[in-house]
Amino acid sequence: MQVLSPEQVGDVAEVFRLLGEPNRLRIVLACLETERTVGEIGEALGLSQSLTSHHLRLLRTARILRAIRHGRHVAYAIDDDHVRDVLRNMVAHLTEPHDHDHSHDHDRSHREEPDP
Repeated sequence: MQVLSPEQVGDVAEVFRLLGEPNRLRIVLACLETERTVGEIGEALGLSQSLTSHHLRLLRTARILRAIRHGRHVAYAIDDDHVRDVLRNMVAHLTEPHDHDHSHDHDRSHREEPDP
């Protein structure tokens, strides 16, 4: 993995901070598979149009979502496959059944020094 500059680390942290706000994350997830208009997003999530627009502006600035103009209407979609892949992987990670085996914890305990 490439080493990031302090500025790049800050940029990545900012993207995660933006996605850490539940309504923004819900908006991004709503646009994960298909583009949606402000009205569609707001209605689906129970958010006002002004609040939805505010969140969309932040997400667009961070290059998480992109605006697509269709005549007088603007739709929003995931900006690129990198963003889509991160979100799909995180959703898969959190929704897949997992084993509480703790095999990693077990492996780590064998590497630690025993107590005298």
